[in-house]
Amino acid sequence: MNRNSFRLSIAVIFALSAAPLTAQRAPLPDSIVPPASADSAIVFAPVADQSAGEPFFTATDAWLGLGFAAGVVALAPLDLTLADALQDSTLQVHGVLRDFADGFRLLGFPGTVIVGGSMYAIGRVGGNDRLAAMGLHSTEAVVLSLGIVGTIKGLAGRARPARNPDDPFDMRFARGLTEGSDYRAFPSGHTAAAFAFAAAVTSEMRRHSPEASPWVGAALYTGAALVGVSRIYHNRHWASDVIGGAAIGTFSGLKVVHYHYRNPENPLDRWLLATMILPTTDGGLAIVWTAPMK
Repeated sequence: MNRNSFRLSIAVIFALSAAPLTAQRAPLPDSIVPPASADSAIVFAPVADQSAGEPFFTATDAWLGLGFAAGVVALAPLDLTLADALQDSTLQVHGVLRDFADGFRLLGFPGTVIVGGSMYAIGRVGGNDRLAAMGLHSTEAVVLSLGIVGTIKGLAGRARPARNPDDPFDMRFARGLTEGSDYRAFPSGHTAAAFAFAAAVTSEMRRHSPEASPWVGAALYTGAALVGVSRIYHNRHWASDVIGGAAIGTFSGLKVVHYHYRNPENPLDRWLLATMILPTTDGGLAIVWTAPMK
């Protein structure tokens, strides 16, 4: 019984997958001429998404949202069963499993922010514009997802399994704002961060390296799913909390990347990606933009 429930919990969470997004990257515009002293520099040139005429929210978004909502509803009656399965004493005392769960918890947060920030820094220092964009956009997606999650947590007021292990429906509006972390179970922030990072990086890969994106996406989404499993294993979340976090994270990652490529002159990209400080021939420094400031 316990083993079957454990397998079911793994299978359900591993069923999450990415929605496709495609686009192309344009070359540096002819109107942008770097200074003579830095003619070998690589300057990020964001490109407007080819789908710029479509609405911000699409039918794909609606289906994705419905799918995750159905997952939350479907798992809610199984929350107790899945929690009991992962709280089985034989699993809880297993040292290797506990180490893995601890590692994936840290990978969800703060790991996603650390990795995203490092990608951005390395890309900027090394002149790798694509890596810098991937790092910046994935970090933005994580921050956005955590902002959404934090708001919902406070309003939903759902008790964590460790607080009330017998009642997964122990919820009261706005209780999470006044009674602390024990009543901020729904949705899972670590899971949301992991899926936001996975969705953003996979979206970037589909634009720049479509042949590699399926492999990268499979690895990232598998890692994100394991972050969710770790939160149930640690008795911090119900399974439906994890599905809710995965939904918010996936949506955040896809939308952040989509927004930036539809709006290449947005302030963050202009200042953090489309700029470079370069030396001038007279010994000074100049800030180079790939798009006019407005």
